[in-house]
Amino acid sequence: MADQHGTHGRPAWGRHLTPRAREIVAAARELLEESGAEKLTMRLLADRLGIKAPSLYKHFPDKSAVEVQLIAQMLDESAAVCEAAEAEAPGSLDALTDAYRAYALRHPHLYRLATERPLPRHALPEGLEERAAAPLMRACAGDVDLARALWAFGHGMVILEIHGRFPDGVDLDAAWRKGTRAVHS
Repeated sequence: MADQHGTHGRPAWGRHLTPRAREIVAAARELLEESGAEKLTMRLLADRLGIKAPSLYKHFPDKSAVEVQLIAQMLDESAAVCEAAEAEAPGSLDALTDAYRAYALRHPHLYRLATERPLPRHALPEGLEERAAAPLMRACAGDVDLARALWAFGHGMVILEIHGRFPDGVDLDAAWRKGTRAVHS
């Protein structure tokens, strides 16, 4: 039976991957979370796995294919986080946006990888982007323009926070609340 995370509890992003390919993606995720996208190379990934870099190409044609899997993980995980917030506090925009922000701040390098360049829609699992957007769409009563505006505000705040662009001592929680409510009103 399929659930919100795919088939039989396996995340939707990795259903088609072999166990070895999932191991490669897991090692890539560790490197990414530790050092950022700039340090994620096929050579360092192979070193992490204790194999030679050409062995990686048996599973992935290039680094961008590995990155697509990481982006899919981020969408799958952030969707699950937002779905859980929605289930715990139905109709609460604050709960939903707080969950989104907390997830992004816990995984800044993954968030940046997934959001600071064009989204490889053609390579993502079918329906994943829509699933990730669904909780916000429901909170906006299906108003796609409002949902986009809220996401743009939230993303802007989060990415500025990740990059340390706000002065010390600023009450970002208050700015977050005021901004999401202003856009949603």
